[in-house]
Amino acid sequence: MPTFDFSHLTAAEKIALADELLASIDPEDIPLTEAQAAEIDRRLATLDQDIKQGQDAFAVYEELTARYRNAG
Repeated sequence: MPTFDFSHLTAAEKIALADELLASIDPEDIPLTEAQAAEIDRRLATLDQDIKQGQDAFAVYEELTARYRNAG
């Protein structure tokens, strides 16, 4: 793989280049570490539990709106 000389680029140009390079990587091509995979699994399990315990957002909004409308 050839080495490129980026010394002629400004800091802003280097940042833009790095941004373009990162954006060109398919997320599916980035391997997860065991710790990252375990954290994703933990969060998904928590999400499943929270959904079962949670309330509909619209119902919560209506309840809060009614509560503060009556308080004022």
